[in-house]
Amino acid sequence: MASPAFLPELATQVVVPVAAVVGIAFAVLQWVLVSKVKLSPEPRRGDGSSGKAGAGASEYLIEEEEGLNEHNVVVKCAEIQNAISEGATSFLFTEYKYVGLFMSIFAVLIFLFLGSVEGFSTKSQPCHYSKGKTCKPALANALFSTIAFVLGAVTSLVSGFLGMKIATYANARTTLEARKGVGKAFITAFRSGAVMGFLLAASGLFVLYIAINLFGIYYGDDWEGLYEAITGYGLGGSSMALFGRVGGGIYTKAADVGADLVGKVERNIPEDDPRNPAVIADNVGDNVGDIAGMGSDLFGSYAESSCAALVVASISSFGINHEFTPMLYPLLISSVGIIACLITTLFATDFFEIKAVDEIEPALKKQLIISTAVMTVGIALVSWLGLPYTFTIFNFGAQKTVYNWQLFLCVAVGLWAGLVIGFVTEYYTSNAYSPVQDVADSCRTGAATNVIFGLALGYKSVIIPIFAIAFSIFLSFSLAAMYGVAVAALGMLSTIATGLAIDAYGPISDNAGGIAEMAGMSHRIRERTDALDAAGNTTAAIGKGFAIGSAALVSLALFGAFVSRAEISTVDVLTPKVFIGLIVGAMLPYWFSAMTMKSVGSAALKMVEEVRRQFNNIPGLMEGTTKPDYATCVKISTDASIKEMIPPGALVMLTPLIVGILFGVETLSGVLAGALVSGVQIAISASNTGGAWDNAKKYIEAGASEHARTLGPKGSDPHKAAVIGDTIGDPLKDTSGPSLNILIKLMAVESLVFAPFFATHGGILFKWL
Repeated sequence: MASPAFLPELATQVVVPVAAVVGIAFAVLQWVLVSKVKLSPEPRRGDGSSGKAGAGASEYLIEEEEGLNEHNVVVKCAEIQNAISEGATSFLFTEYKYVGLFMSIFAVLIFLFLGSVEGFSTKSQPCHYSKGKTCKPALANALFSTIAFVLGAVTSLVSGFLGMKIATYANARTTLEARKGVGKAFITAFRSGAVMGFLLAASGLFVLYIAINLFGIYYGDDWEGLYEAITGYGLGGSSMALFGRVGGGIYTKAADVGADLVGKVERNIPEDDPRNPAVIADNVGDNVGDIAGMGSDLFGSYAESSCAALVVASISSFGINHEFTPMLYPLLISSVGIIACLITTLFATDFFEIKAVDEIEPALKKQLIISTAVMTVGIALVSWLGLPYTFTIFNFGAQKTVYNWQLFLCVAVGLWAGLVIGFVTEYYTSNAYSPVQDVADSCRTGAATNVIFGLALGYKSVIIPIFAIAFSIFLSFSLAAMYGVAVAALGMLSTIATGLAIDAYGPISDNAGGIAEMAGMSHRIRERTDALDAAGNTTAAIGKGFAIGSAALVSLALFGAFVSRAEISTVDVLTPKVFIGLIVGAMLPYWFSAMTMKSVGSAALKMVEEVRRQFNNIPGLMEGTTKPDYATCVKISTDASIKEMIPPGALVMLTPLIVGILFGVETLSGVLAGALVSGVQIAISASNTGGAWDNAKKYIEAGASEHARTLGPKGSDPHKAAVIGDTIGDPLKDTSGPSLNILIKLMAVESLVFAPFFATHGGILFKWL
């Protein structure tokens, strides 16, 4: 008999929800602090200075510098923020209507497919893994999987929506704080990002914890059935993330490409110029794609890695002996993660102050390092207190003996591999390093060489992350089989609150710069917001690196759980059934990318035509005497993204169902392996290529070094070549690349949820042959 864990069941029942509540409370506190920045003009005292005691003239640089009326600036910022917020809210509501319909249909499918496994019988059935015991009927599994799916889907949508709300609430406030200095603006943008990070991490954990306890009332001792039903939670989270990512990605990039090509290349006006008709749609897009989409995506990864770990644990000694604390080890990791990220956030907002532009990027990088270091100590504590010294883990039919220190290593290797992937991504996408500077230099000879250098950079940037992922898979699998891989993925995502805070900070800073330009604020303010934005661009690329790395580990863990559940003894590549699946699976990311790229292209085409039409037909638009028609551009982006998100979504959701029903579980295992292997490579190279082109353009625009000044200024031929590269990279880094990690996870989790059905009724074609 294995030795028990130190932490009693009652303590676990307290620690997990308390950590979640602390996370939510911390998010609310950050939101209260952001809301102290007022978006209404402050009343003036008799001496003409602001009503803020001790604020002095130094805090309000604008009036002295530019002779601008401060009252008008604040009012204008508030108006622009309102327009962006309304556009984002109306788009998400439209998107959620369609997604809600899909969710209802898919929930019915889950119930019908899983219920039919035992012919909708309400009788108890023999357990799948624990031979000789009886488990709850398949109909119960169908019902509870459906409930878990809806819970995961709703949590995912709410997370994305709240993230978007706080981002649109904070963008103008960041702009106004930039008048007082770059440090104040940074703290406002970062706190707002933290609201989203902590809300999402804590609510994801809390809902999962509540679901496990409520389902447990019915399931009782049948832990195998309970945790199999919980996998629906991961499926719900990821399926919503797919539509959020693809829909939001098409929206944001159609507007961005349209605004850049006509505004910057043809008309020679600055980015975010209020005369550009697509400028509001572009800023709305940052919030619906990069914030709402990213939030749902990482929530999906978190839910799936937790579900994969719980499924494997339920058929290991934890589940067989009903040891509650070790069973909830994945949730304990996430609980400690919230506390570790909370400590880390204080370093950025309270312990140190940023005083200069060049301190921004190091401060964000320190967040990653500090959170990883603190979390390593946290994992050691949880592994020591929450696990017995030795236990057994299910390993494809056998039980493997594992020690608690080995599980600590599995989680830690995932955590540190995430940091490695983050820093490699930063090296290849930040304009502080030679790869991006080389891409910028290649713009001297035009757009073609820029494109060649950018593509080469993307392909090269895949090498180290893949080695990092391969190393973590090998180590974690050797130590603790598929459970080791699942907790390695959780390790990578354990600092999700900090990761998301850094990630959401980017689009908020981007919006802040746009608002500064549209409100006609001084060039000094725009320089500060540009510096915030450039750092945000790199951190967004780091966030995508994390998302892709964790997706690879998560889908492998889900794949392992699927293979076990579908009773496949070995996946043999030499059998034709498996090999045809493998080669088709490897093709799917290309098919999916083609769909999403083309969707952005056709939507951007309409946007370019509309922006050109307005510049040509609206008198006084270029002179700035009349306002453009922003609403039409917002409508073009909305309509295009809603219409275009359905085919890629259907491809991903229907593939496992069609393959499983027609060709059976062996072919489906091949499809999942093929999609995982090719999807990860394309996702990393697409994200990094796009990020590098974007920052090469910003490198030329900023003109911060002697080399950059030889390529500039804005409007020069090298700059125009850089803008074209950036435009090509937009759909790569913000639509196709980030959506691919959802493709590989979602197909794996869907296969796992439907595994009982495929194992019983799948492979119709091969049965006939």
